Amino acid sequence: MPDWLNQYWIVIVIAAALGVLAVVFLVPRRDTRPPIDNAAPRKPLEPRRPDIAPARRNEFARDTSPEAAEAQGQMPPPVVTAPPTAKVRDVGPADNLSRMKGIGPKLVTRLGELGVTRFEQIAAWTDADIDRIDASLGTFNGRIRRDDWVEQSRLLAIGDTAGFEAKFGALG
Repeated sequence: MPDWLNQYWIVIVIAAALGVLAVVFLVPRRDTRPPIDNAAPRKPLEPRRPDIAPARRNEFARDTSPEAAEAQGQMPPPVVTAPPTAKVRDVGPADNLSRMKGIGPKLVTRLGELGVTRFEQIAAWTDADIDRIDASLGTFNGRIRRDDWVEQSRLLAIGDTAGFEAKFGALG
């Protein structure tokens, strides 16, 4: 082996490695994806609910009054009231609200600040009460209806553990 090769073999190996890296990164790769046909016109998106007038399409609120339902030929929504067995008690020891699905320690604290400490109180909530409490829950907004707190608390207030577990799963 020549003398200069023994002397500079490390430099030669490094130069070869740099050459391979340069080829890998600097030589453009061939694109294997099919070309996009930008010449074809795109069909405009259709609204999901074409039966809704364009002026009402972006509104979230719907008129659910019995008069509006009657005008549209629909049945009015049922009026939900608290069961007669769930009487609201203002005094007494607080219930463990964290037994309900969707209520953790932070929500128990926030509900306590709002004066809600018993299952009977939640079971007796009207839609107006739900809207008022929901607006003050901050990042937990929407949990009352999504997790059906009124039904959960109604079952827990009357002590129907089996009914609760059948509908919502094991108690927390």
